[in-house]
Amino acid sequence: MLARPPSPVGRGFLFLDERGISLVARIAFFIDGFNVYHALVDGKLGRYKWLDYRRLSSLFVRSSDQIVDVLYFTAYTTWDTAKMERHQCYVQALRAAGVRIVLGEFKRKDKKCRVCRQTYQTFEEKKSDVNIAIKLFEGAIKDVYDTAVIMSGDSDLIPAIEAVKETFPAKQVRLVIPIGRGAEALKNATDFHMKMKEMHLKSSQFPDVVDLGGGKSVTRPKNWK
Repeated sequence: MLARPPSPVGRGFLFLDERGISLVARIAFFIDGFNVYHALVDGKLGRYKWLDYRRLSSLFVRSSDQIVDVLYFTAYTTWDTAKMERHQCYVQALRAAGVRIVLGEFKRKDKKCRVCRQTYQTFEEKKSDVNIAIKLFEGAIKDVYDTAVIMSGDSDLIPAIEAVKETFPAKQVRLVIPIGRGAEALKNATDFHMKMKEMHLKSSQFPDVVDLGGGKSVTRPKNWK
């Protein structure tokens, strides 16, 4: 049996044994659902929201590598029933594709209007960055992956990335930057970064009807086309 090296070689792609022979890298993806969602909406690319994240993840690894986990971090807009139902439909499609769902939540938050100075209530998504940090560290502790790939532009994840890299120097942390984002601070904190492009999104769409098994299926929401 080939021994796993104490540290990866190269730019986050190669794992070599003592003879210089490439080993398969175990790769786990950590997807910041709302960060990618808002990148699509802000970029007027909402037609790509019916996104198969397992397929998308496969476009950022070598064919010889093994994707061991794809985790999707999100929360439901419980105050907007129609929107939540579309999201739940999408989550069912992701689960059918083998994506693990990690749910956070929204919290009410008071904000003050800069123009009229009146206070109003809005909702702020909570827990996703914390959940990503926990799962990132948990996977490293359990030695689930050799390389973690974070799909986000949120700089709040930097402390978790740095902690994993310091505690587990044999692990690599890469970054996939959502389309239209910069993420300079995150780029500097990771071992290697890649850019999400429209061609990746276009080739990673679920079919309009996704088979869930057992005679059940879900259909792409009409306004997601």
